[in-house]
Amino acid sequence: MSEAPARARWSRRLVLALLLAPALLWLLALIILPHVDLAVLSFRERVAPREYTPSLAQYRTFFTEPLYWHVFVRTALLSATATLITLLVAFPIAWIIAKLARGRTSALLFVVCLIPFWVSETVRTLGWMILLRESGVLPAILVHLGITAEPVELLYHDATILVGLVYTSLLFMVVPLVGSLESLDNSLIEAAYDLGARGGAILRTIVIPHAAPGITAGCIVVFMLTLGNYLTPTLLGGKNSLWFTEQIYTQFITRFNWEQGAAFGFLLLALSTAMVWLGLKLSGQRFSDVMRRV
Repeated sequence: MSEAPARARWSRRLVLALLLAPALLWLLALIILPHVDLAVLSFRERVAPREYTPSLAQYRTFFTEPLYWHVFVRTALLSATATLITLLVAFPIAWIIAKLARGRTSALLFVVCLIPFWVSETVRTLGWMILLRESGVLPAILVHLGITAEPVELLYHDATILVGLVYTSLLFMVVPLVGSLESLDNSLIEAAYDLGARGGAILRTIVIPHAAPGITAGCIVVFMLTLGNYLTPTLLGGKNSLWFTEQIYTQFITRFNWEQGAAFGFLLLALSTAMVWLGLKLSGQRFSDVMRRV
């Protein structure tokens, strides 16, 4: 009598293991092993052709070279700024989709947010370059309206980089916010209005606390995407973009200094991890709860 339940449990475990095997193999082959290899690279120093010694020289280079430290801090600050702007832009959009629009209108608005992501990031970024370059569409419109006397170069500024980052990340903020706001009971808001609460108080005490998991999830995803973005800052910011992923690319591809590039990559990973931890602490959310909103 006891063998049948044991066989059933063993069968369920076997089926579960078979179902998880592809995902675990993918995780091992494409995530864990490459990071282990990068860790080994970052903690060694080349002393001769094909001769290496364990060393922290790559990390000392980062802390002693002002350029690397400056670019690292600049990238973190601009990524945080882009995340905040994306949240401020996405929240009203998510509110309209989740609470104000109905039926097909809500679906249509969501599709409008999705349309830019039907093409690659390269095409979207090149589209911004066509719009903003000195001979592009927007400078010509400014001249035609008499706002500027001659076409102005709108590319290669920090504001341009932020516009591109917000544009490429907007959907990843809207989706978790819509998921959080849809579960908000409208009767709570109506009751608050009936009791004399104003819009700002309702937003602060009811809407934002309820949407906190979606806000945290969106901010985590957007910050990590902008922090690790290479194409948008490089194309829209030009040679003066000073983005840390460009420094990593230079070490790996241009200088063939894989040890230094691996160290820079792990520093970027450490910053991402620290920001995720800080976001969870400030919002009082658990990581498992936040990932359900992604």
